[in-house]
Amino acid sequence: MNNFDHFAPTRRGFLGLAGGAALIGAVGPDAARAQVTTSARIVIIGSGAAGTALANRLADRLDGAKIIVIDGRKEHWYQPGFTLIAAGLKPADYSVSQTTDWLPREAELVAEYAAEIDPEGKKVVTASGTEVPYDFLVVASGLTLNWDGIEGFSLDLVGKEGIGAVYAGPDYAAKTWAEMDRFTDTGGQALFTRPATEMKCAGAPLKYTFLTDDYARQKGNRGKVEITYAAHSKSLFGVPIVNEKVRMLFADRGVNVVHDYVMKAIDPGKKIATFSTPEGDQELPYDFTNVIPPMIAPEVIRNSPLPWQEGKWVDQGWVEVDKETLRHTRYPDVFAVGDVAGVPKGKTAASVKWQVPVVEDHIVAQIAGDTADTTYNGYTSCPLITRVGRAMLIEFDYNNDLVPSFPGMIAPLEELWISWLMKEVALKATYNAMLRGRA
Repeated sequence: MNNFDHFAPTRRGFLGLAGGAALIGAVGPDAARAQVTTSARIVIIGSGAAGTALANRLADRLDGAKIIVIDGRKEHWYQPGFTLIAAGLKPADYSVSQTTDWLPREAELVAEYAAEIDPEGKKVVTASGTEVPYDFLVVASGLTLNWDGIEGFSLDLVGKEGIGAVYAGPDYAAKTWAEMDRFTDTGGQALFTRPATEMKCAGAPLKYTFLTDDYARQKGNRGKVEITYAAHSKSLFGVPIVNEKVRMLFADRGVNVVHDYVMKAIDPGKKIATFSTPEGDQELPYDFTNVIPPMIAPEVIRNSPLPWQEGKWVDQGWVEVDKETLRHTRYPDVFAVGDVAGVPKGKTAASVKWQVPVVEDHIVAQIAGDTADTTYNGYTSCPLITRVGRAMLIEFDYNNDLVPSFPGMIAPLEELWISWLMKEVALKATYNAMLRGRA
């Protein structure tokens, strides 16, 4: 951004130090580990961030293993880039590469979707009916955006009449930007929401609210814009100290907040959204809105024996795993990693970075006839953009404790340009290194 050219020497120095340290720190210890020789068959469902990173790390650790990745997706999407695309800062192709660009040569890609999972018979059946047996199964399928959960909505509406959908994909994020850009020129009522289900990157709805406010201010049109954020609960963010900070920022920037509002329907003709609330259905008007649907596990997971059988997630389908080891509680040869894992935190790319080595260590140890004590502590990171050129680097764990990676350098609840650079520039390089199994 031109606004920050005068920071360029510091920026280059910081990014070189952070990027280099991250890569050296990640590659060094792994390179020193001895390989384990095995003929084990390891099946990974999903070639997103979690599945690809794990395939690469297992390929480095295991000599002779048969690593099979099952996924029909041809494209790999860098999802942390969607907000930047929807802010007009990156083109749609910024987030797009090919699935085969990232998988290790030792892995076999079955380029179709899983249709059935049989943990008793230890096999996965693909859409074509092919049976793929396994010794270990890792579910890394990601999640499903349940657009049907919003009555009256379809993806054909995105980019028209004030409707956006940042989560839907790179092209839809670009269409959302076009609508947000138009809206902040003309003014009116902006309406932002989030679903009541678990969701990936829970800070994204807040980011886009802040960005819309910022663009209206940059254009001198904030007086023509009213912004309402409909929170699904009594909180804006699940970590109390962060919730309070966001509440203060929203109050300072004139963002109206309503609580316990969950979008259930939209009427594009009338430009009205309907919400479930404790007092019954309520309607709110909009001239621009970013639709975020309920999020659930993919159908193949929901229809298998793997999801939680009781508790608050029983209707969402997340895989029933121990929150520290990510091993299935009923099927010890099954693990879940990434968005589909049924754990209290961790539906971000940053969480994947910390989850994948845990699953790797437990699989390798079991193959070697040993055990591992590696655990996942719920680490989740959210570079929470608050305006173009400023962000808060929020990092926390299962206990909602802040766990900053750069204590004394990056204050987590301060709006800093350096946190913005971590999001806009450094994060993608780290993400790509993670895909390769090197971070």
